[in-house]
Amino acid sequence: MDFREYLKTNIVYLDGGMGTMLQAHGLTTGELPERWNISHPDVIQQVHKAYYDAGSHVVSTNTFGANTFKYGDDELAQIVKAAVDNANAARKAASTDKPRFVALDIGPTGKLLEPFGDLSFENAVTVFAKTVKLGVQYGVDLIIIETMSDSLETKAAVIAAKENSDLPILVSNAYAQGGRLMMGATPAAMVTMLEGLGVDAIGANCSFGPKQLAGVADELLKYASVPVFLKPNAGLPQMLGGKVSYDVDADEFAADVAALVQKGLGAVGGCCGTTPAYIAALVSKTSGLAVNAMTDKQQTVVSTGSDALVLGGDTVIVGNRLIAADNAEFAAALADEDMDYVTDEAMDQQDEDAEILAVDVAADGIDEVAALKNTVCALQSMVRLPLLLCAHSPAALEAALRHYNGKALVGNIDGTAARMADVFPLVKKYGGVAVVSVKDIDDATIVLETAQSYGIAKKDIVFDALTADAQAEIAQAFACQTTAQFERLE
Repeated sequence: MDFREYLKTNIVYLDGGMGTMLQAHGLTTGELPERWNISHPDVIQQVHKAYYDAGSHVVSTNTFGANTFKYGDDELAQIVKAAVDNANAARKAASTDKPRFVALDIGPTGKLLEPFGDLSFENAVTVFAKTVKLGVQYGVDLIIIETMSDSLETKAAVIAAKENSDLPILVSNAYAQGGRLMMGATPAAMVTMLEGLGVDAIGANCSFGPKQLAGVADELLKYASVPVFLKPNAGLPQMLGGKVSYDVDADEFAADVAALVQKGLGAVGGCCGTTPAYIAALVSKTSGLAVNAMTDKQQTVVSTGSDALVLGGDTVIVGNRLIAADNAEFAAALADEDMDYVTDEAMDQQDEDAEILAVDVAADGIDEVAALKNTVCALQSMVRLPLLLCAHSPAALEAALRHYNGKALVGNIDGTAARMADVFPLVKKYGGVAVVSVKDIDDATIVLETAQSYGIAKKDIVFDALTADAQAEIAQAFACQTTAQFERLE
């Protein structure tokens, strides 16, 4: 059975906690749980089977921390193979006729990405890719990337999954108090980036119980056009009798999550502290509820690693002092690799109420690929504004989009067939909103038809350089927000 199709028309039940279940079976502090796939396969299979029997459609392999920072290549391969074998054995042994799927579980690396740590973005992609390739090799049905607290690390994991498989991808982040990730991203920012990358479902897990995550779920549902899922903890941990327990029982958990299913959640499960009893209670509470199909929100949105910006009918103020052809000091700073000048100039424009920063590094003597990537990385660590990337070479645009922490605007597109062939595949792969210069509605029609052929939605095409009458005509003809007024910050 095709998982993507099943997700569209059914409430999908995920599994519950694995780590806390293994602790109940004797896993000790400091012991790596992934090794239990080999040393205790009977326990792993028992846990998986219990979740299937409780009503889970999907169990996640015991591979949350399975990466090359913890294991050598040979041991990693053995662990992933054993983990998939254990899940498949449980699937076969389960006493249910429900559709049953096995997901490769991928958690964070445990390291901070640059500039806050020493892990480069490309090294993160490589680490995730090794685990993805093994999961694909041993036959998982889908990939779940979960408990991510950094939007850029989340992007690295998604790119690794997309470049090394064609499997469905579900992505879940761990939100802190205040409804943001530890590294700052809002639910709207995560939806914007992840939908741009083409994932199949977006969610939240861990951190808190269902009551505390209800606000995050509401925000995800507000912005998402793909299914939203939730895997809360069984409340908050507490010490009772020298043991860790959680303060939300199975019935309360199920009732709280059921209320969110009625708002539109497409998939549900549990995280720390939840057991098969929690999943059984959840199935009992929700199995009769109608499936709320997600609708396309038809919003043109860009984002950074912290926030999202909806582009509507209002004029958008664009900072234009990071264009090398127009700013000799910026061009000189690029030649000297002086990122302090670049970030200072950007922060000045931010203070002057710019809403977007245009960046164009093309100049004589400048390596556009390296300069644009370095500028993007420097800016997104210091300023909160989305970027309008005006690359001249496809290689420079790809380097910038790949490392961009969010969903960027992409400019310098004149609507010619050759330019669209260079740019649109990159907009599709990495997510972006293309700003295209056209003369009239006929040109706009060609652009939208071309974008559609690459799988780019109308809402991710913005037309520039038009008269007000032409803007209105296009917006009416295509029944979507395809125009925007950009005002240059002087």
